[in-house]
Amino acid sequence: VQLQASGGGLVQAGGSLRLSCAASGRTFSSYAMAWFRQAPGKEREFVAFISWSGGTTHHADSVKGRFTISRDNAKNTVYLQMATLKPEDTAVYFCASSTRPQSVYSVYGYDYWGQGTQVTVSS
Repeated sequence: VQLQASGGGLVQAGGSLRLSCAASGRTFSSYAMAWFRQAPGKEREFVAFISWSGGTTHHADSVKGRFTISRDNAKNTVYLQMATLKPEDTAVYFCASSTRPQSVYSVYGYDYWGQGTQVTVSS
C-alpha cells in the first residue's frame, strides 16, 4: 500500500489543522493506521492509532484531548484533527499502516509509511 500525507502547514499556537493520509489499493480497510511525528534532532514518536474498523483508537498522552484520529474506509483516508496546537507540536508528521502491528506504539510495528507533512506551530 502507498500512503500520501497532506494538510500540514504553518499555524499559530492555539490554532487547528487537519492532516489527511490517502492510501492506494483496495485493501485499505484491512489495515490499522497510525500517525507518528518527528521533530528535528528527536526520534520519531507515536501520536495516534486507529484499528481497521475505526472501533479502537489510542492517542499519546501529549496529544490526548487535543488531537483526534479517524478514518473513512470508503475514501481510503485516515485523518488527524489537531486542535489547540502548541509550539512543541512542531514536527514532520508521518502516517503508517500495518495489517497487524506487533506494537501499536512503536515505529517497528508498521510496514508502510507515507512521506511526511510538515507542521509548524508558531508562538
